[in-house]
Amino acid sequence: MTIDTNILIAYLDGEEAVVDFINTLITQGKLLYLPATVEIELLSFAGWTPAEVTAVEQFLSKGFVFMPIDRQLAQMTAHIRRTVKIKTPDATIAATAISTDTPLLTRNTRDFKNIPGLSLMSIV
Repeated sequence: MTIDTNILIAYLDGEEAVVDFINTLITQGKLLYLPATVEIELLSFAGWTPAEVTAVEQFLSKGFVFMPIDRQLAQMTAHIRRTVKIKTPDATIAATAISTDTPLLTRNTRDFKNIPGLSLMSIV
């Protein structure tokens, strides 16, 4: 499963349904893909203290498979941007989910719904 930024924000905010769902996936040993863009967006929050940044970095390094942006992913992102009206960060996240053949877990299904080949999941 590929994880969107808004899911990790909800997790870190302690939203019970999201925390339970993610913790269950981690306990079951499910692969949770972390797009580079999601890590960038999450760690860009200006309100983090240095200790919080460290704690978030440690959390991300333990339960997630980091997915860098390589040439193939960049080209897939560009293709999505050419064919669907979507922002580059979201296109990169979608491309990651498509390239890993996993559903994208997001609360922002509206922006992603028109991307061919992308499977979506949401936690409300």
